[in-house]
Amino acid sequence: MSDPTLVVDRIRSHLTAAGLIVVVEWAWEEFDEPTARWCFRRLASGADAGWLHRRRDEWATSGQEWGAYLRAWAEKEHLHTAEALLRLLEQSFDRQHLAHGPYFFPELPATSAEDERAAIDAGQIRAARIDYAGMVRQAQAAPA
Repeated sequence: MSDPTLVVDRIRSHLTAAGLIVVVEWAWEEFDEPTARWCFRRLASGADAGWLHRRRDEWATSGQEWGAYLRAWAEKEHLHTAEALLRLLEQSFDRQHLAHGPYFFPELPATSAEDERAAIDAGQIRAARIDYAGMVRQAQAAPA
């Protein structure tokens, strides 16, 4: 999304006073080189080339170190950090839940969410999924 502020404001405007927002988002900035290499080792060969295949192949031909490649790609794609998105959500919603977890496993045929969670817990890779739930923040009463 090119303007996350506009998107969050639009969502907020469509929710009732007791409205709940649930966001599952990718924290691309957590996709560090160890996490990338862990994912790339698990890609199926000969499978339909998904987004992880494209990241691997573009990185290999870029000649860049992983961090520089990822930042350039994220900028080109107009990706916003999870931190920036969470900051926007916290302006309009009262957080009910925030968790970080497995994100890549659907693209990795022989890898389950549990496998990815175990690698996260072991410190081998970073958690790249953000799960957020928030209630519409009620307007503050004006001081008397």
